[in-house]
Amino acid sequence: MKKEKIIDIFKSTEALLEGHFVLTSGRHSPTYFQCAKILQFPEHLTAFGSLIAKRFIDQVPDLVISPAIGGIVLGAEVGRQLKVRTIFSERKRKEMIIRRGFEIKSGEKVLIVEDVITTGGSVKEVMKLVKKAGGNIVGIGVLVDRSNGSISLHKNQYAVASMEAVSYDEAEMPEELVLLPIQKPGSRFL
Repeated sequence: MKKEKIIDIFKSTEALLEGHFVLTSGRHSPTYFQCAKILQFPEHLTAFGSLIAKRFIDQVPDLVISPAIGGIVLGAEVGRQLKVRTIFSERKRKEMIIRRGFEIKSGEKVLIVEDVITTGGSVKEVMKLVKKAGGNIVGIGVLVDRSNGSISLHKNQYAVASMEAVSYDEAEMPEELVLLPIQKPGSRFL
């Protein structure tokens, strides 16, 4: 699927937003990818999940894990298509943990699936959980890589769409962004 087609799908589903956003990473951006809006449509969820599943089928994962909340829907679809167990991690008191009776068994081959990465912070936290449990990470699948490929988290990393989406530290924001009201659509601090 070509990048232009993916952007058209994001725009047509109102999943590509413009304004002043504080991202999950804490950085500020004039654009925001609200993947939940695109993944609510089964045809898009299936198509994007298929692109990720096909990319990792040869690694024969035993398990798919996604960070909550953003990665859960896509991770579940990728796991369904790969016919493997699917779990998620979540935050409790600002710490990424695995709970709800989920577990990663030592030696399991694990695929991490996320909706959007900017700095890769949530995925890095999940990677630590997998390694601590003795799992073997076979790859990372992402719907949107906002870093345009500059964030390398794993040697076997795949993004359906990679694009440069500008973001700024709070101290370096341009005046036109500072003047817009701040929106915080991410889920990290829920």
